[in-house]
Amino acid sequence: MNPAFYHTYQLRVRYSETDQMQIVYHANYLTWFELGRTEYIREVAGISYKGVEEKGVLLPVTNATLSFHSPARYDDEIEIRTFIEHITPIRMNFGYEIYRVNDNKLLVSGKTEHVFTNPQIKPIRLPKVIPELYSCLQAEHEKYLG
Repeated sequence: MNPAFYHTYQLRVRYSETDQMQIVYHANYLTWFELGRTEYIREVAGISYKGVEEKGVLLPVTNATLSFHSPARYDDEIEIRTFIEHITPIRMNFGYEIYRVNDNKLLVSGKTEHVFTNPQIKPIRLPKVIPELYSCLQAEHEKYLG
């Protein structure tokens, strides 16, 4: 994956995120996807997700997919790589790849699909509400397309 179009965030697997075999429980990857996308927005667009919400825009998940390649284990240092796969004025898809840092092994890949809404969960057109955010996200997506 070309590092020009993804954002990285690293963390260490905590014991509470694992099962009895000290393998990460599968639902934790969705939490890490969320962490990846909120930090992506903060880093790339210069606004926190809280700031986006304060401007009246929500980004609920409408679909999520995960593919498991190799298990993460307790105390592994992992890297979440987040990128924009698709964006329109109404919808947005984030892609994710999670790697173990010490051997750069792909552990999980996935995608979340989102719709831009107002606080009443009615779809909106992001360029009309926060045009600078849409322009920034669209520019980042262009990097993904190459």
